[in-house]
Amino acid sequence: MEEKRKFRTAVITSSDSGYRGEREDLSGPAIEEILLANGEYEVVQKTVLPDDYAMLKACMEKICDEGSADLILTTGGTGFSPRDIMPEVTTEICERMVPGIPEAMRAYSMTITNRAMLSRAAAGIRKNTLIINMPGSPKAVKESLTYILPALSHGLEILLSMTANCAR
Repeated sequence: MEEKRKFRTAVITSSDSGYRGEREDLSGPAIEEILLANGEYEVVQKTVLPDDYAMLKACMEKICDEGSADLILTTGGTGFSPRDIMPEVTTEICERMVPGIPEAMRAYSMTITNRAMLSRAAAGIRKNTLIINMPGSPKAVKESLTYILPALSHGLEILLSMTANCAR
């Protein structure tokens, strides 16, 4: 029996202080831990970048355009700070938006904290790569990613033509 291919995932942390080495990135490793425990994903790239539009855009475009990952999970940069630009970068580079994923994360997170309504996270597809903006805190990352993972693998199978349709 042939082993099912794992979904190649890139994790991008958007953090000025993390990039400068002034703050430890805890959310990126939290994402990796959850994905590895799931068994369907492999982390092929981990990157910490500043909240810099051009750098984030170039990094995500390169991953998508080269087809080096099936999934990009970003963490950080989705709040109200003037430097929080991840949703704008994601929206600009995506060819098709997937609003249901961040809507689901926000709806679930609202059952835990009303601050979830402050998330500006976005999700979309560029070529054959799904990009999802995750929250910046490790606790919120764990809650959100654990919540969406059961449906996420099916969406990726459809995107990557590993299964024919959504019918059950």
